Amino acid sequence: MLRKESSFGNEIEEMAEHVVDSVYKIHRSLGPGLLESAYEACLKHELIKRGIDVSCQIEMPIIYEGKKIMPGFRMDMLVGQSIIVELKSVEQLLPVHKAQLMTYMKLSKKNLGFLLNFNVPVMKQGISRVVI
Repeated sequence: MLRKESSFGNEIEEMAEHVVDSVYKIHRSLGPGLLESAYEACLKHELIKRGIDVSCQIEMPIIYEGKKIMPGFRMDMLVGQSIIVELKSVEQLLPVHKAQLMTYMKLSKKNLGFLLNFNVPVMKQGISRVVI
């Protein structure tokens, strides 16, 4: 497999590969058309099977004037304390979906994220890698 140049370490790139491999496996098995929560549960299961730490539905407060304002946001998934994954099962991804992921990335100071839309006939069309 050809590896592209990356500013991320090998460990993060390996986790990213596991995310993508898992997404393809889940989509091949289940196909499009399920709720986002079903894909999230399956992705969490698949990554844990691979020995990767995963947290889901993480509340992210907004820090305003030095105070935590709750509720802020709720990110879908944090993989290995390094990669943010935002899952969708929608007819079409919109700019607001990418903005949502980028907001989570900025607030959590994470530089790598994936925006995944499972409601596509071919999963390759539903994977967006986002780097800030």
